[in-house]
Amino acid sequence: MVTILLVTVVCLAIIFDFINGFHDAANSIATIVSTKVLTPFQAVLWAAFFNFLAYIAVRYWGFHGGNFEVANTVAKTVLIQYINIHVVLAGLIAAITWNLITWWFGIPSSSSHTLIGGFAGAGMTNALLMGANAFTAVNTKVVLTTIAYIFLAPFIGLFIAYVVTILILHLCKNARPAKAEKWFKSGQLVSSAALSFAHGGNDAQKVMGIIYVALLSQDIITTGTPMPNWIPIACYTAIALGTMSGGWKIVKTMGTKITKVTPLEGVAAESAGAITLFITENFGIPVSTTHTITGSIIGVGLTKRVSAVRWGVTINLIWAWIITIPISALLAGLAYLVVRHW
Repeated sequence: MVTILLVTVVCLAIIFDFINGFHDAANSIATIVSTKVLTPFQAVLWAAFFNFLAYIAVRYWGFHGGNFEVANTVAKTVLIQYINIHVVLAGLIAAITWNLITWWFGIPSSSSHTLIGGFAGAGMTNALLMGANAFTAVNTKVVLTTIAYIFLAPFIGLFIAYVVTILILHLCKNARPAKAEKWFKSGQLVSSAALSFAHGGNDAQKVMGIIYVALLSQDIITTGTPMPNWIPIACYTAIALGTMSGGWKIVKTMGTKITKVTPLEGVAAESAGAITLFITENFGIPVSTTHTITGSIIGVGLTKRVSAVRWGVTINLIWAWIITIPISALLAGLAYLVVRHW
């Protein structure tokens, strides 16, 4: 039965995807804007198009085998016996709250991790109220894998970006600077498109999983039912529209404050970020696009010298990454104590 509470949850989930879009727009456009390859407006339109193209690729072109593996993983964060509509609602409230706080202060935190942390925190609180151990509510494998990739994703992006940058420098060492600059500016259009495509395929799926379990909790669908088509369409549309609205505070942090990025380095960083996301999406691992591209930007900075990276800014970002899941879980637990009576 469709209830007002269920409609509220679905609307909040789509709003979260919209916020995710403008919060994480910096991931795919920061370097292309900072190198002046595209204007900010052109960049967000470019990114939004490829965000939505990711849905078409999965649904109609058989990309990733036609499966939304990341959505399936997120849906399994909390065990089904501890999920109800109020758990989903509390998780979304916490995730939206933390995303808006970090957006306001220009902190490129992970929308993916705040959603998973919120969902897990609400489920754990429900388990406690049911008289069970809080940790029995969560799928340990999913949560531990997610936590591990807080650190692994940026290091993978860093390593790939470092290698790609060195290869490009070696291959183009005899090229004329002006001509090479033109090549790399054109190349950034391709690498930025790839990163936007990977971002859409990675991030929109997380909310799809949340909406799916909300429908399960209300017996609208049963376990094993294929995901209704309207869910991915709504989520991918929301994240694309959100991307079009930009996120300029975070763009500034990502594009200029970590290290100065040239078109060559923009190509390397965006390519490394896209490769990392394509690999993790294939295995259904819900990694952070934010963490990945940050690591990639650091990687290109390291090819110049260690001091080229502003480590003070980087350390502050890492602290934001570390606290995102526990703070989101705490906010969700508090929210659940309030909304469970609705």
